[in-house]
Amino acid sequence: MHAITVRPTDKTDSKGRHRPGPECIEWTEIPTPEPGQGEVLVKVKAAGINRGDLLQRQGLYPPPKGVSETMGLEVTGTVSSLGPDVDGWAEGDEVVALLAGGGYAEYVIVPAGQLLPIPDGIDPVTASTLIEVSATVISNMDHVGLAKGETFLVHGGTGGIGQFAIQYAKSLGCTVITTCGTAEKQEFCRSLGADVALDYHDDWVAGAKEATDGRGVDIILDVMGAKYLGLNVDVLATGGRLDIIGMQGGVKGELNIGKLLTKRALVTATSLRPRPLEEKAKICQRVREVAWPLYTNGSIKPAPVESFPMPDAGKAHARLESGEVLGKVALTL
Repeated sequence: MHAITVRPTDKTDSKGRHRPGPECIEWTEIPTPEPGQGEVLVKVKAAGINRGDLLQRQGLYPPPKGVSETMGLEVTGTVSSLGPDVDGWAEGDEVVALLAGGGYAEYVIVPAGQLLPIPDGIDPVTASTLIEVSATVISNMDHVGLAKGETFLVHGGTGGIGQFAIQYAKSLGCTVITTCGTAEKQEFCRSLGADVALDYHDDWVAGAKEATDGRGVDIILDVMGAKYLGLNVDVLATGGRLDIIGMQGGVKGELNIGKLLTKRALVTATSLRPRPLEEKAKICQRVREVAWPLYTNGSIKPAPVESFPMPDAGKAHARLESGEVLGKVALTL
């Protein structure tokens, strides 16, 4: 079968580290895998691209031990063959799959518990971009206990995570604040249901406090990490929860423990990719129970998708890295 690989590069960054760029992505021939106990072989139709893929290409986010070195955390496709002890699926079934890696390929091995049917009314290319964001947001909001009537802030409202989070929090009856860039993007976030959209170039902390009459926000879903750590704590309400799921703004920050104590606040961080299979299977079932009906009835609109043929994955990575994408990027076969 064919799959995407990343060739080494001689180019280095400002710290002398080798960081392969999009031009290092190649479409090459590799052996077709065989499904093992409790696994399914899926013939891929489309694969969603995530920030984690960009980091993996650069050598900053390696796959868990034993997982394919090929990038790709979510796909749609059809069941090609079943390993031993797999129930509930048959050859030819159309599926969405949550992966720890391997999705940029013609075929991929998936633990059976991480397969879901494609939501009714959603095309396969769009569906290939849904499960990673849905699983990430729902599992994290379960973790911090987002509840009706709370004020929720998500950074990066026009990204895949942000778009789903805005709509999901509104479906729970929350007041939603988001940060993004241009006036056009702010208006787009408001069209999704955000009550307040703030320009991250400005003093968004002051904006969030003003929007909450000085009380602050109950929950923050943060993809920035270190860069926003102190600012996020500043904007938390008493008893607030900061949930960090990304490191786009660095990995090491300074935390004012005194301020955290005064607010009786929580700072937590989670990652979906390395979780045990049993946990991922439970999260996938939560997605099927909670998110899939919201997509089907129109309560949550999928993010707009730009698609590229899978052999052009380098162009797709460059497009996502440009920061100009309003939504998601997918690879198609």
